[in-house]
Amino acid sequence: MKLIVGLGNPGREYKNTRHNIGFMMLDNYLGKVDWKNKMESQFYTSDNDGEQVIFIKPQTFMNLSGLAVKKVVSFYKIAPEDTLVIQDDLDLEIGNYKLKNNSSDGGHNGIKSIIHELNSDGFARLKIGIGKDLRIPVDRYVLAKIPKEELDIINSNKDEFNNIIDMFIKKGIEYTKQNYNNITRKE
Repeated sequence: MKLIVGLGNPGREYKNTRHNIGFMMLDNYLGKVDWKNKMESQFYTSDNDGEQVIFIKPQTFMNLSGLAVKKVVSFYKIAPEDTLVIQDDLDLEIGNYKLKNNSSDGGHNGIKSIIHELNSDGFARLKIGIGKDLRIPVDRYVLAKIPKEELDIINSNKDEFNNIIDMFIKKGIEYTKQNYNNITRKE
């Protein structure tokens, strides 16, 4: 069993903001599906070549994402290494990405909450670059709508992100990191 977590904030006002990259990538990967409200998350399950996969979009707001993740992990007894969290990353250029596990929160409050609640940093992360603007406070920047030109850059890698999710489900994080890490966006 695998768990794929897309991080974001619930509510219409946060739709298409930089902090909601995780929600956006799950919507892209799954297409139009019937999300259920369960365990403080929007919740969806599917079968991927015999592997049950749970997808969640925590509805606890970013800083408390770990509460929802812990409920699912505890109930279904999912190991950290079988969990992939999709997050935004200020330190990566727009559209670039990095796969990590067994690392710190890097200043991301959603990741900090998950590490705290799971008492583990062993889960995998797909970090998607949103860049940063030092003239704008971080909280305002991550909660701002993504401008069209930035969204176009991110969307140009959507197929790559979908392939990463597929490979994680089939092969796990170490194999996926070997095949996809340190790739930058195509110009």
